Amino acid sequence: MWRNSKEQAIGQKEIHSFENHVYFLNHQLPEQFQIDLALMDEKVVGVIVYNRREINQLYIHIDYQGIGIGQILLDKVKTQSCGRLTLYTFEVNENAQRFYEKHGFKVIGKGHENEENLPDIQYEWISPK
Repeated sequence: MWRNSKEQAIGQKEIHSFENHVYFLNHQLPEQFQIDLALMDEKVVGVIVYNRREINQLYIHIDYQGIGIGQILLDKVKTQSCGRLTLYTFEVNENAQRFYEKHGFKVIGKGHENEENLPDIQYEWISPK
């Protein structure tokens, strides 16, 4: 789900092997981040990886986008945040940009380096409280 959603969003194949991706998800991400899954009929349809200050990953299964799963995951993370969240998204992922901007995120930077060698955008959300 994660790999397919990412490939669809950025228009390029995942650069890491499936085994490396599983290791990253199971061993590296949990050292700094909480990982929450969205399930429907026992099928993983979404994932969000976050801590109190940053969203590292947010992907929704391509067949389940646009029905509110991302918003539910994002709203939960906002309530658990320190009142400010940052994240990066790829410039080519216009759907993600619209989603984050709709949910109160503002662009604070561009051009972050990443393994995919694609331009990206840094966003920030600050709690209105």
